[in-house]
Amino acid sequence: MKKVLFTLLCVLGLASCAQAQKQNEVKNSKTLVTYFSATGTTKAVAEKMAKAGGADLFEIEPAQKYTDADLDWRNKQSRSSVEMKDKSSRPALKQKCGNISQYDVVYIGFPIWWNTAPTIINTFIESHDLKGKTVIFFATSGGNDITGAEKNFRAAYPELNWAPGRLLNSPSDKEIKEFMK
Repeated sequence: MKKVLFTLLCVLGLASCAQAQKQNEVKNSKTLVTYFSATGTTKAVAEKMAKAGGADLFEIEPAQKYTDADLDWRNKQSRSSVEMKDKSSRPALKQKCGNISQYDVVYIGFPIWWNTAPTIINTFIESHDLKGKTVIFFATSGGNDITGAEKNFRAAYPELNWAPGRLLNSPSDKEIKEFMK
């Protein structure tokens, strides 16, 4: 009976140590919040997230900035409309995130365009080695949710470790902290 009790206590102790180690790894993981924002809405959310989570911040910028005319979704010839129709479109980045290898968790934020992410997000993903990292989306939108984007990216990049994302329209500090746990 004493051996069984001793064995049980050892197993529980090891499980407790493993749990504590995993929690320390999560606490010590380095987090990056990246975002593309054409109008500033997604940028504001990303800045709140970085502050709340003690994360670093990186803006995904196009080499050629979008003008108001480029963003006119009602014009089928506008730059954004043309890019979104062409699933192979990969707008050039102004710069890459040079130190992405040091991060364990990478949040990628964007506005929802045509029920998915702007194609510059594909450019970012394909330009950076995200294998072995936890990748989490967040998005802003006036009328769509994030499910289309998540479905598209999970299918396009199945080798990445995706965690559930969230639509964050004017989130409270509490919502952001809960999302980043």
